[in-house]
Amino acid sequence: MMASIGEFDPLNTRVPATKIEVTVSCRSLLDVDTFSKSDPVVVLYVQAVGTKEWREFGRTEVIDNTRNPDFVRKFVLDFFFEEKQNLRFDVYNVDSRSCNISKHDFLGQTFCTLGEIIGAAGGRVERTLSGIPGKKCGVIILTAEELSNCRDIATMQLCANKLDKKDFFGKSDPFLVFYRSNEDGTFTICHKTEVVKNTLNPVWQPFTIPVRALCNGDYDRTVKVDVYDWDRDGSHDFIGEFTTSYRELSRGQNQFNVYEVLNPKKKGKKKKYINSGTVTLLSFKVESEYTFVDFIRGGTQLNFTVAIDFTASNGNPSQPTSLHYMSPYQMNTYAMALKAVGEIIQDYDSDKLFPAYGFGAKLPPDGKISHAFPLNGDSDNSNCVGIEGVLEAYFQSLRKVQLYGPTNFAPVINKVANCAAEITDGSQYFILLMITDGVISDMVQTKEAVVNAASLPLSIIIVGVGPAEFDAMEELDGDEVRVSSRGRLAERDIVQFVPFRDYIDRSGNQVLSMARLAKDVLAEIPDQLLSFMKGRGIEPRPPLSSSPLPQLHMHI
Repeated sequence: MMASIGEFDPLNTRVPATKIEVTVSCRSLLDVDTFSKSDPVVVLYVQAVGTKEWREFGRTEVIDNTRNPDFVRKFVLDFFFEEKQNLRFDVYNVDSRSCNISKHDFLGQTFCTLGEIIGAAGGRVERTLSGIPGKKCGVIILTAEELSNCRDIATMQLCANKLDKKDFFGKSDPFLVFYRSNEDGTFTICHKTEVVKNTLNPVWQPFTIPVRALCNGDYDRTVKVDVYDWDRDGSHDFIGEFTTSYRELSRGQNQFNVYEVLNPKKKGKKKKYINSGTVTLLSFKVESEYTFVDFIRGGTQLNFTVAIDFTASNGNPSQPTSLHYMSPYQMNTYAMALKAVGEIIQDYDSDKLFPAYGFGAKLPPDGKISHAFPLNGDSDNSNCVGIEGVLEAYFQSLRKVQLYGPTNFAPVINKVANCAAEITDGSQYFILLMITDGVISDMVQTKEAVVNAASLPLSIIIVGVGPAEFDAMEELDGDEVRVSSRGRLAERDIVQFVPFRDYIDRSGNQVLSMARLAKDVLAEIPDQLLSFMKGRGIEPRPPLSSSPLPQLHMHI
């Protein structure tokens, strides 16, 4: 147990996902029963990332005698923005008591991602059912809503009395470690208080924690709290433990929220052992916070822009050793990174038009070097249609331009930042994906561009491909130290840098490599979007109605 408390990193622990409730209705289903209408049920399957295998997730209830069911039983799914969560809905007509679904009549199916339902206007998607050749199978309507308890943030303060003395020379240096219990009876660390030095009666600072991190939405689930005495060498001494639940804590300060700290070892050894002190809840309050899903449902669009490194260090694209090599058999790393990230973000961009640029090449006809040329060759409109359109434009550019240099980032960042600066009302949030093989040539200008962009609705993802040393990139990724330029600190951390080689699956499974990359580079986007909105005092708009609205799109 001890090793894990020292390694707990509050920034990198994964809070359980927000929970999305999916409601299902169907219209105009096929009639297969001779004497009455169908008795439909919908079965949801989810797809495993690496194996592509479909697993049954759950079933709605059966509704008798209808072609237009509105199912009451909903599917509650964990939502991870950074994953492509493929779903399959199969509709059957139940005509016997068998639990084996294949014994019933198949009425049609549809495929979509969870992100597509959330990203659709009003969180509502209508799909035509298919799967029976030559027949119109009707439609399925899927609606997504975030469960309300996912947005609650708890703030509490605790103190302790008469804790056991553990240090030889002074009193103890106590701190608390909170764990939420999992379905399988194990515990996951979710919070660690600060250490209060040299006292057996500590009062800890108030702290704030998402309710779902404490109990994953189940108010009666056990919350375990360990009390430790801090030691400089990391071998913290265990003082004792107690358990509670979110429901108990939420009652606030009262006689029930005084907990005896018990040490099972001492209890076993000493007959007269009572406890190792008490911990008291001093205050508790809950507030609701806006979530990423609130903004998406309110119509915030994610604008995705791509910039690709066309410098000569990538190698001649016609040679298999080149990072830009176009093999007929498999995608190169540039295409993999672009597809991995783009396929997830596109679910949140209604018009699927993506500006795409190259940098570091000599352009025809006169060999002028450009650090922000449109991949589709159209300087008036750099938009490509869909991720496939971006890939097509990328492959076309490789045939036309000459790879050159240097590796300048600032021009593209400033270009996208200028667009983001025009729409700061929260209706659009820009994501720039830069894919590069090498060391950046204009670090001073790039830092300036990042510091300027940090106050805008923009996040920058940099993926390093190939074997180069990417140490300089870490400077731009403000996780450790916030980026600064000429004495100005970036207002927010907006850059996420990763080397693709860290995600390559050893067995050569490209799908797995891409899923791992996307998961890591996109995980910070929801919080970056929220930090911009919060900093500007922007609240989400009410959920959009699900009638299609004409979309106006910026041409970058």
